[in-house]
Order: sequence, then C-alpha cells, then structure tokens
Amino acid sequence: MRRRLTKPLLRTLTVLAPAAVALVAWAAWLGWDQRRDVAPDGTTTGPYAAWQVIGLVLTLLPPVYWATARHHAVSAVLGVPAGLAAAAFVDWSDDSSGLFVIGVALVLAGGLAATAAASAVIGVAVRARAGGSRSAA
Repeated sequence: MRRRLTKPLLRTLTVLAPAAVALVAWAAWLGWDQRRDVAPDGTTTGPYAAWQVIGLVLTLLPPVYWATARHHAVSAVLGVPAGLAAAAFVDWSDDSSGLFVIGVALVLAGGLAATAAASAVIGVAVRARAGGSRSAA
C-alpha cells in the first residue's frame, strides 16, 4: 500500500519542483519590471529587456537538465511551462482588456516547445555520454 502512494507522490513532486523553480525564476527576473520604456520618438518597448528574458532562460536550464538526466523529462516539459504560465497569469492579470490570457497561452505554448526541445537535446547528450562511458569501461 505504501509503495502505491509514494510513486504518484514522487511523480507529482517531479512536476511541481520545476514548476516552482520556474515561478520563482519569473518573479526574480521579470516580476519586478512593470514599466514600459518610452523612447524620445514616442515608441514604447518592454516592460522586459532582452537580458532579463535571457537570464530567465539560463536559470531554467539547470532544472530541465536535472529532471531530464534523471529520466523525468516529461516532468520538466510539463512543470516548467506550467510554472511560467502561472507566473505570467499572476503578473499580467491586472490587464483590463483581458488579452493577457492570449499572452499566457503563448507563454505556455512557447515554454512547452522550448522545454521539449531542450529536454530532447539534453536527453541525447546524456545517453551519448552514458553510452560512451560504458564502452570505455
């Protein structure tokens, strides 16, 4: 009975851990910047700068690597985008037009695609390294 309980709990935790890391990383890199920058010609950019988004992506690579290397790639592919989408929803929900939901959906779709690609590349690299170390031994 106890073994039946621990396996679903472990699977849930392997999804929640990357989601929590993604949520905290969003808050650290993007959550504090809420103002758009206005250029002298009147055009606006932002609120996020490229270095913030790059920092967020680089921060999320270690948890994706960790989960994928431990054969929990599905957990990483589901957890990271879920955390990003939850963070985007909370961050953007004060938009009175309601269009923030489209942005959240795009964050979710982009997060799924990027995390799946990263997990695939990491998985191939980990398997190649494991295969190389076995043949050398």
